Amino acid sequence: MIAPQSLGALSIIHRLLIQLVEDLPARDVNTRFHADLPCMGWLLGRSVYLELWWLREKILGENDLSRRVRHIFSGSLPQAVQMQQQLPPKEHLLNWALEIQDEHLSRLANPGQLPAHPWLKNGWLVDYMVQSHGRIYEQMLSVRHARAVKQGGAFEVREPLQSRAPGADSTEVSQGHYRIGAREGVMFDNEQPMQMVEMRNFRISDRPADNAAWLAFMEDGGYAKEEYWSDEGRQWKQTSNLSHPWHWRKDAAGHWYALGLNGPMELLPDQPVSGISWYEAEAYANWAAQNIEGFGGAVLPHEYHWEAAARIGALKDGGRVWEWCGNPLHPYKDYEKPVDPEMCTQEFDGRHPALRGGCIHTQPALRRISIRNAGLPGAGYLFSGVRLVFPPALQEEALYIEQWQKFLDKR
Repeated sequence: MIAPQSLGALSIIHRLLIQLVEDLPARDVNTRFHADLPCMGWLLGRSVYLELWWLREKILGENDLSRRVRHIFSGSLPQAVQMQQQLPPKEHLLNWALEIQDEHLSRLANPGQLPAHPWLKNGWLVDYMVQSHGRIYEQMLSVRHARAVKQGGAFEVREPLQSRAPGADSTEVSQGHYRIGAREGVMFDNEQPMQMVEMRNFRISDRPADNAAWLAFMEDGGYAKEEYWSDEGRQWKQTSNLSHPWHWRKDAAGHWYALGLNGPMELLPDQPVSGISWYEAEAYANWAAQNIEGFGGAVLPHEYHWEAAARIGALKDGGRVWEWCGNPLHPYKDYEKPVDPEMCTQEFDGRHPALRGGCIHTQPALRRISIRNAGLPGAGYLFSGVRLVFPPALQEEALYIEQWQKFLDKR
């Protein structure tokens, strides 16, 4: 028997996915608004295909529907781009998606229609699909945001954002062993196996960098001064031609505002900065380490730093922006790749820095300490920000700094 709350959660996420497509003009459903993002229609189709693959094909042995659309929806971005011309128009896509979603909810609500299968025990597959759809929903919001950024919009700022040096408030995390990963429940492959990791003591910022601090970085030449940027970061900066977060714009008076999901809006000084790439986050850390009192040795955290701090309640304002980490997403020790290809993490390639914490758009089913995300280092569209980590406050002598640097070099 599948719990009613699990079926309710699946119904809710179905509705959220459908709503995002319903709200778009027909011409925009199959239009790409960012070079690194598929179109909205493909993402909705991808969510439906995953249900067809897992429930109909793998459990029920019915492959007719999944086989028809496999060539369109079984891949990632390159395939999405290649198959874009084969996507159905808006109304056909919505009718197809709604019919299949309703059929699946009906079958899952009637155990007599389902065979015995390990994936159905305690409703595991339903909870897994809710989480998988939650990730797609956030991608769809990124597409919607990219559309809003591309459309732009005139705006008059009423309360201009004022720069302010980053706050130095931080919490010290003691040396010890900390749990990393998920211990139980429905989880993704990259959250397991759970392990205990030994950490040296460190400090971590109480809060992510906010808009006022980011403006201070900008006004102090943070984008212009080459010493803050890696070689790859300089190349990205030249190619992207950005000198501010992806969705920031200036009004006629030269005041900064943001292009949000629903159009132009004020930038609040205490709000965590978002819309930044990993390269920008790294440059900000270098700037803060060299210029801001109390920030000596500041770097992007390894995701083990982040999770250890989260587990002791040291992080404030978490879950508002995804937070860039200094390490690439990697499989944990003794990781076992799932047999099902659609359940395998695709970003274990050394090219995708890790992101932690979730953002304001992250679905409830994904809000847990162990959840991991990743993006290409130039991606500024991931609702992403930054929180910094430092050497311990009482051990900043030269020997410790040298040991700290050796640790960083091994990440």
